[in-house]
Amino acid sequence: MRQCLRCGYRGDGIPYFRKPLHAVLLAAVSFPTFGLGGLVYYASHRRNLVCPDCGHGWEHARKPGEVAAVESPPQVPSRPGGAPSPSGTGPVPPSGIGRRVVGVGLGVVALLSILAGVVDGFVPEAVVTGSIFGMGGSGMFLWGWQALQWRRRAVMQALGRRVLRMATDRGGVLTVTEVAAELDLSLEAAEKLMIGMDDGFRVRSDITDQGVLYYEFPELRHQERLQPGKEA
Repeated sequence: MRQCLRCGYRGDGIPYFRKPLHAVLLAAVSFPTFGLGGLVYYASHRRNLVCPDCGHGWEHARKPGEVAAVESPPQVPSRPGGAPSPSGTGPVPPSGIGRRVVGVGLGVVALLSILAGVVDGFVPEAVVTGSIFGMGGSGMFLWGWQALQWRRRAVMQALGRRVLRMATDRGGVLTVTEVAAELDLSLEAAEKLMIGMDDGFRVRSDITDQGVLYYEFPELRHQERLQPGKEA
């Protein structure tokens, strides 16, 4: 059993062409090239395994223990003297903009092909070709949209880890303004980030007597007084 580095799926990879999107792409490549493009595409990918969820190449997957050692969020250390926290967030997944552009392009080609087939007295070949391109374009756009969501999730997780390091350095109390200044975010983006982290338990918000909204991290604020539980 292995774990996908992109989406975290645990299990076994599946053959490349068992993914519906890849099968649609195979058909889309085969039809306009009279099968030659599809044959080349199939021959170059037929032995590949991919993640069942996101379609990422299974050759990049790792054993769960290895993934945890490489990708698990770093532990929040206690830095004496308020040493500055690291500013890097590491690489993030691609946004899938290329896939979305290709998907839109295929959709335009599909629309033009179908319109041409209908206007010219219903030409079945043109309609079928347009339908295939439309399916391929839809699948490609969806693939790119999923990549965009994975990227956003990765960015928010990376920012959350930096907020935890900030909270450790500053005694477990932060304001939105401090987060915005430290992470180079707008006040709106910093506020959205902190609201997303506020679970009322490990991170909770409160207002001072002067009307200042702040976020408290109880586990970090009272870290020195925390004692391990005693065995029964």
